[in-house]
Amino acid sequence: RRTRRRRWPWFVTLGIVVVLLAVGVVIAEQVARSATVSTVRSMIIDQLDLPADQQLDVEIPGIVLPQLITGTLGEVRVASDDVSFEGLSGAIEVVASGVPIRGDAAADSAHARLTLDQAQLRSLLAQVDGIPVDTVTIDDDRVGMLAELDLFLTTIEVGVTLETEVEQGDLVLSPDTLTVAGAELSAGALLEQFGPVAESILGSWTICLADRLPAGLTLEAVTVENDHIVADVDIDGAIIVDEALQQPGTCT
Repeated sequence: RRTRRRRWPWFVTLGIVVVLLAVGVVIAEQVARSATVSTVRSMIIDQLDLPADQQLDVEIPGIVLPQLITGTLGEVRVASDDVSFEGLSGAIEVVASGVPIRGDAAADSAHARLTLDQAQLRSLLAQVDGIPVDTVTIDDDRVGMLAELDLFLTTIEVGVTLETEVEQGDLVLSPDTLTVAGAELSAGALLEQFGPVAESILGSWTICLADRLPAGLTLEAVTVENDHIVADVDIDGAIIVDEALQQPGTCT
């Protein structure tokens, strides 16, 4: 007697095929995501001339395969706890939208957020004359410093709270409040009490960042958050294809 071969019902067979296809799609998505993240990371490091071992986290939200098919990544997020550009260092977060992966088209939009701690701010300000860098602090949403006024045989210490602004892409620090011996004084009162010698701490300091950042980045706003300086930066979407925008800018 012949032994009859047992056949699985059609719906069982169909279920197995569906499962195998799903597993294949999951594996293909994982491979595509890994390859795309690695490629994006390598491009950024090469274009910005960063160290090969630079800590750089790349995230691509959503399913990658359809984005690769259409030729555009809907969104790319890049973050690093510590990155340096021409002596300017800090943590950075970048979000770019509509990033093409073929051709020479620009991204639809991109912006970055650069965060500096007290030590990194001091390092930046060390390149500016007239600021007592070692006394600069960031605390309680304020940037402050201690300045000294030399009066004949004595020295007067003045506490200065600095206001942060952005003018034409430059960081500007201006005296906001002044404190002498625990008493708060206005700029006028300080001048009246100590004369022209006080003018040295009443002016503004302008710090150009253009030559420390790629030319495609423009400083838009600066705020103080707790014990950090946070800078919002606009990014020209063409930076991904224009080598001139990837090079350090210039200060005028």
